[in-house]
Amino acid sequence: MGKQFITFGLTFVALFALTYAFMAAVDALPDPVRSADTSNGTGPSQIDEANYVAEAPVRVVANAIGLDNTVLNPESTEVAELDAALLKGTVRYPTSVLLGVDGTMLIFGHSSYLPIVRNKNYKAFNGIQKLKAGDTVSVYSSTREYRYVVVGVRLANADEDVVELPSNGKYLALLTCDSFGTKSDRFVVTADFVGAYEL
Repeated sequence: MGKQFITFGLTFVALFALTYAFMAAVDALPDPVRSADTSNGTGPSQIDEANYVAEAPVRVVANAIGLDNTVLNPESTEVAELDAALLKGTVRYPTSVLLGVDGTMLIFGHSSYLPIVRNKNYKAFNGIQKLKAGDTVSVYSSTREYRYVVVGVRLANADEDVVELPSNGKYLALLTCDSFGTKSDRFVVTADFVGAYEL
């Protein structure tokens, strides 16, 4: 009876593995269930677009790469002021849109791969090039979470001055930078808006 049990078990495992592989090959596996990030257990309530208001971002989060940073909103486009703000976190470029408004929000952050950096904000956007299409990036106001899904990640070379900023919808662009006044290669992550949720 022991040999029959082992034979049955091995046959079952082999059939299960073959069935799983076949379903994966034809894209018939169910989507994973994602848990809601709330404390009351009911899940976040999505806000109807008619109730959107213009809000300043205060935090940007991408769980897929462990990114969680403050967002500052300077009013001036002066290079010195923007560089000073980058020492305190990531920065929404002043002429880009606010949350809840059609257009593209542009958020810059330093990246540095030096082994020792005293100010952690020099590494604020380390690893954004590891984001993949389909990953979620959340940008928070003081009252809401605005979710975006990554659609592209690319390396823009130093001679490329223009980053496309579509205005016929809600979009997010994350950019690494050394300084607002210098030309350097930078990573650009683009993401499409998927919804806003009450905190």
